[in-house]
Amino acid sequence: MNQAVTLQADETGFVPYIHLERYGTDPVDGIEIGTVHVFPKIDGTNASFWWEDGRLQCGSRNRVLSFEKDNAGFCKWMHEHERHQYRDLAMAHPHLRFYGEWLVPHSLKTYRDDAWRNLYIFDVYDLREGRFLHYDEYTILLRQYDVTFIPCIAKAHNPSYEQLADLRDRNKYLIKDDAGAGEGIVIKQYGWRNRFGHQTWAKLITTHFKDKHIEVMGGSVIVNKMVEEAIAEEAVTKHLVDKVVAKIRNDQGAFTARDIPRLLGTVWHDVVTEELWNALKTHKNPRVDFKALNHMVVERVKVLLPEVFGRKA
Repeated sequence: MNQAVTLQADETGFVPYIHLERYGTDPVDGIEIGTVHVFPKIDGTNASFWWEDGRLQCGSRNRVLSFEKDNAGFCKWMHEHERHQYRDLAMAHPHLRFYGEWLVPHSLKTYRDDAWRNLYIFDVYDLREGRFLHYDEYTILLRQYDVTFIPCIAKAHNPSYEQLADLRDRNKYLIKDDAGAGEGIVIKQYGWRNRFGHQTWAKLITTHFKDKHIEVMGGSVIVNKMVEEAIAEEAVTKHLVDKVVAKIRNDQGAFTARDIPRLLGTVWHDVVTEELWNALKTHKNPRVDFKALNHMVVERVKVLLPEVFGRKA
């Protein structure tokens, strides 16, 4: 079946990479239905390279680079220090565009010392065929030229939100020991098209990274929440959680760690039986994943009672 070309050159001839969409939003609705590949997402700057006009070309997210107009030193790094594998790879495959992350300090500062100022390929696009190469295709090619790529950390069929969130929270790729998780994950389903006929990938970002990004980049970050996340934030209030804790104390004389399952179960019960009707009206009868909603409710309780769950306020 013929499909529209996913990547197209702009008016200057540059071929920009696709925009990753936040998991749970319309552009990637249903991407998890089927077989998906999950990758670590790293926090550097978007970079690309290809062969054109008899030489190795370099790009950022939106433009062609040069020594005079570089992006965090990426173009200079590619052309210096005898990095012939990139030149040889691009020259042998001029119909391919190689996209990756040039790891330089951005919002996340917890990468290992030896990880910085390296290129990590995350996609290869075939201009002739108008498609992204499958992970199994491009990794064979990149290994032949000793070019580093971001590894697939899981292959899953119809994964749940909880399973994807667990992969996100356990992503330690390139991160220092005992320094927490990385930025998040990228979810790909090769050959998949969304309801608008476009191919794109989904991203699932850690809450910690969103907080750090806002600290570093300022408050202009726009967060597209999953409807389950929005419902949990609206329904699980400090008043509701304190009321449940007070009832447990009244029944038993004290609240201890052994009462956490009762706390979570009671809050979940109250959200479903007392708050859900208003939430459905507010959000105009959305499709709700109740496993995802339960996960969001539990996370919301942990945010509101950090001392109970061993978190810093």
